[in-house]
Amino acid sequence: MDVSAKLRYLRVTPRKVRLVIDAIRGKSVTEADAMLSVIPKHASLPLRKLLASAVANAEHNFQLKKDDLVIKSIVADEGPKLKRFRPRAFGRAAEILKRSSHVTVILSSDKPAKKGKPSKPETVKGKNAPVRRSLKQGTKLPPPANEPMPNIDIKETKGEAHDAPVHRRGEQ
Repeated sequence: MDVSAKLRYLRVTPRKVRLVIDAIRGKSVTEADAMLSVIPKHASLPLRKLLASAVANAEHNFQLKKDDLVIKSIVADEGPKLKRFRPRAFGRAAEILKRSSHVTVILSSDKPAKKGKPSKPETVKGKNAPVRRSLKQGTKLPPPANEPMPNIDIKETKGEAHDAPVHRRGEQ
Protein backbone atom coordinates (compact mmCIF):
# COMPACT_ATOMS: atom_id res chain seq x y z
CA MET A 1 0.00 0.00 0.00
CA ASP A 2 1.45 3.37 -1.02
CA VAL A 3 0.52 6.64 0.68
CA SER A 4 1.56 10.04 -0.64
CA ALA A 5 1.69 13.62 0.55
CA LYS A 6 2.71 16.79 -1.27
CA LEU A 7 4.29 20.03 -0.14
CA ARG A 8 3.88 22.75 -2.74
CA TYR A 9 5.40 26.23 -3.07
CA LEU A 10 8.13 25.67 -0.47
CA ARG A 11 10.29 28.79 -0.59
CA VAL A 12 13.58 26.87 -0.62
CA THR A 13 15.42 26.07 -3.82
CA PRO A 14 15.06 22.49 -5.09
CA ARG A 15 18.84 22.07 -5.04
CA LYS A 16 18.97 22.76 -1.30
CA VAL A 17 15.96 20.52 -0.62
CA ARG A 18 17.56 17.63 -2.53
CA LEU A 19 20.54 17.72 -0.17
CA VAL A 20 18.21 16.83 2.69
CA ILE A 21 15.95 14.35 0.90
CA ASP A 22 18.90 12.34 -0.39
CA ALA A 23 19.81 11.63 3.23
CA ILE A 24 16.39 10.18 4.14
CA ARG A 25 15.40 8.37 0.92
CA GLY A 26 14.78 4.66 1.55
CA LYS A 27 14.83 4.95 5.36
CA SER A 28 12.06 3.97 7.74
CA VAL A 29 9.78 6.79 8.89
CA THR A 30 11.04 6.78 12.48
CA GLU A 31 14.67 6.84 11.35
CA ALA A 32 14.00 9.63 8.83
CA ASP A 33 12.19 11.72 11.46
CA ALA A 34 15.13 11.35 13.83
CA MET A 35 17.55 12.39 11.07
CA LEU A 36 15.45 15.41 10.07
CA SER A 37 15.36 16.63 13.67
CA VAL A 38 19.16 16.99 13.76
CA ILE A 39 20.02 18.01 10.16
CA PRO A 40 21.04 21.71 10.30
CA LYS A 41 19.39 22.78 7.03
CA HIS A 42 16.52 25.20 6.51
CA ALA A 43 14.54 22.62 4.50
CA SER A 44 14.56 19.97 7.26
CA LEU A 45 11.66 21.49 9.29
CA PRO A 46 9.16 21.67 6.37
CA LEU A 47 10.21 18.17 5.27
CA ARG A 48 9.65 16.88 8.79
CA LYS A 49 6.13 18.36 8.74
CA LEU A 50 5.52 16.79 5.31
CA LEU A 51 6.63 13.41 6.62
CA ALA A 52 4.31 13.76 9.64
CA SER A 53 1.44 14.61 7.27
CA ALA A 54 2.12 11.52 5.15
CA VAL A 55 2.21 9.33 8.28
CA ALA A 56 -1.09 10.84 9.45
CA ASN A 57 -2.61 10.07 6.03
CA ALA A 58 -1.44 6.47 6.30
CA GLU A 59 -2.73 6.01 9.85
CA HIS A 60 -6.08 7.74 9.37
CA ASN A 61 -7.03 6.74 5.82
CA PHE A 62 -5.48 3.28 5.51
CA GLN A 63 -5.05 2.12 9.15
CA LEU A 64 -1.32 1.48 8.71
CA LYS A 65 1.18 1.50 11.57
CA LYS A 66 3.90 4.14 11.70
CA ASP A 67 6.59 1.55 12.50
CA ASP A 68 5.90 -0.39 9.27
CA LEU A 69 6.21 2.61 6.93
CA VAL A 70 9.24 3.19 4.71
CA ILE A 71 10.02 6.14 2.43
CA LYS A 72 9.61 4.56 -0.98
CA SER A 73 10.17 7.72 -2.98
CA ILE A 74 10.73 11.40 -2.26
CA VAL A 75 11.22 13.99 -5.00
CA ALA A 76 11.84 17.74 -5.08
CA ASP A 77 10.66 19.38 -8.29
CA GLU A 78 11.02 23.01 -9.28
CA GLY A 79 8.13 25.34 -8.51
CA PRO A 80 7.50 28.84 -9.84
CA LYS A 81 10.20 31.50 -9.56
CA LEU A 82 9.63 34.96 -8.16
CA LYS A 83 11.51 37.43 -10.34
CA ARG A 84 13.03 40.41 -8.58
CA PHE A 85 15.57 43.01 -9.70
CA ARG A 86 18.59 44.51 -8.02
CA PRO A 87 20.19 47.79 -9.07
CA ARG A 88 23.68 47.54 -10.55
CA ALA A 89 26.30 49.96 -11.83
CA PHE A 90 25.64 52.41 -14.70
CA GLY A 91 21.87 52.28 -14.24
CA ARG A 92 21.56 48.60 -15.06
CA ALA A 93 19.46 46.02 -13.24
CA ALA A 94 20.31 42.40 -12.39
CA GLU A 95 17.57 39.79 -12.16
CA ILE A 96 17.21 37.77 -8.95
CA LEU A 97 15.32 34.49 -9.13
CA LYS A 98 13.68 33.46 -5.86
CA ARG A 99 13.06 29.78 -6.47
CA SER A 100 10.46 27.51 -4.90
CA SER A 101 9.99 23.73 -4.69
CA HIS A 102 7.25 21.13 -4.91
CA VAL A 103 8.10 18.08 -2.76
CA THR A 104 6.28 14.74 -3.07
CA VAL A 105 6.79 11.86 -0.65
CA ILE A 106 5.46 8.32 -1.14
CA LEU A 107 5.42 5.96 1.84
CA SER A 108 5.12 2.20 1.50
CA SER A 109 3.98 -0.26 4.14
CA ASP A 110 6.03 -3.07 2.60
CA LYS A 111 9.18 -4.22 4.34
CA PRO A 112 12.36 -3.18 2.52
CA ALA A 113 13.65 -5.90 0.20
CA LYS A 114 16.68 -7.87 1.40
CA LYS A 115 19.86 -7.19 -0.50
CA GLY A 116 21.31 -10.26 -2.12
CA LYS A 117 22.35 -11.75 -5.40
CA PRO A 118 19.89 -10.99 -8.19
CA SER A 119 18.31 -14.07 -9.68
CA LYS A 120 19.34 -15.10 -13.18
CA PRO A 121 16.78 -14.41 -15.88
CA GLU A 122 15.08 -17.50 -17.21
CA THR A 123 15.85 -18.54 -20.76
CA VAL A 124 12.83 -19.14 -22.94
CA LYS A 125 12.88 -22.30 -25.05
CA GLY A 126 10.28 -23.83 -27.30
CA LYS A 127 7.50 -22.34 -29.39
CA ASN A 128 7.42 -18.96 -27.62
CA ALA A 129 11.18 -18.36 -27.80
CA PRO A 130 12.22 -14.98 -29.25
CA VAL A 131 12.96 -15.02 -32.97
CA ARG A 132 16.47 -14.00 -33.99
CA ARG A 133 16.52 -11.79 -37.05
CA SER A 134 19.36 -11.19 -39.47
CA LEU A 135 20.49 -7.67 -40.31
CA LYS A 136 21.89 -8.52 -43.76
CA GLN A 137 20.33 -10.60 -46.45
CA GLY A 138 22.04 -13.91 -47.05
CA THR A 139 23.08 -14.33 -43.41
CA LYS A 140 22.43 -17.79 -42.03
CA LEU A 141 21.50 -18.06 -38.39
CA PRO A 142 23.38 -20.48 -36.16
CA PRO A 143 21.47 -23.65 -35.34
CA PRO A 144 19.91 -24.25 -31.92
CA ALA A 145 22.28 -25.21 -29.08
CA ASN A 146 21.66 -28.96 -29.41
CA GLU A 147 22.79 -29.17 -33.08
CA PRO A 148 26.39 -28.93 -34.35
CA MET A 149 27.46 -25.55 -35.71
CA PRO A 150 28.06 -25.47 -39.51
CA ASN A 151 30.09 -22.82 -41.34
CA ILE A 152 28.27 -19.51 -41.47
CA ASP A 153 28.00 -17.92 -44.93
CA ILE A 154 27.71 -14.12 -45.04
CA LYS A 155 27.42 -12.44 -48.44
CA GLU A 156 29.04 -9.04 -48.72
CA THR A 157 27.02 -6.34 -50.39
CA LYS A 158 28.39 -3.54 -52.54
CA GLY A 159 30.33 -0.89 -50.59
CA GLU A 160 30.95 -3.01 -47.51
CA ALA A 161 34.36 -4.44 -48.38
CA HIS A 162 36.85 -4.08 -45.55
CA ASP A 163 39.86 -3.37 -47.76
CA ALA A 164 38.33 -0.35 -49.51
CA PRO A 165 40.71 2.64 -49.74
CA VAL A 166 40.02 5.59 -47.44
CA HIS A 167 39.63 8.92 -49.25
CA ARG A 168 40.69 12.00 -47.37
CA ARG A 169 39.70 15.57 -48.08
CA GLY A 170 41.42 16.89 -51.17
CA GLU A 171 42.38 13.42 -52.42
CA GLN A 172 40.44 11.62 -55.13
